[in-house]
Amino acid sequence: MRRARTVKEYTEMVQQAIFEVGDLRDCMEYHFEEMGKVPLYLDHLETGVKDVFQKMKDGCYVFADGDLAFMEIAMKHAEDIPFIQLLQQINETHLHGLDIEEDQ
Repeated sequence: MRRARTVKEYTEMVQQAIFEVGDLRDCMEYHFEEMGKVPLYLDHLETGVKDVFQKMKDGCYVFADGDLAFMEIAMKHAEDIPFIQLLQQINETHLHGLDIEEDQ
């Protein structure tokens, strides 16, 4: 799976994920209006992605060797998340760092 190559690209991926979560929420709220609430997992997903971005803004984000907190729930509901590949790319970058090619 392709990882981000630069900090800017990684930041843009996370910002895109925030947009996609919001868009999915809007769609679900429209479709589930009669039922009252959107699925609970969407709240966790939104909070998790926004938390990653906030840590980036605050300068305290660190790449790590464990999945991002929202990935377990994202994978559990992957069939309902049209941008699951974007979330996986963000997680892969988190796990393995930027995909920097060294000059040979």
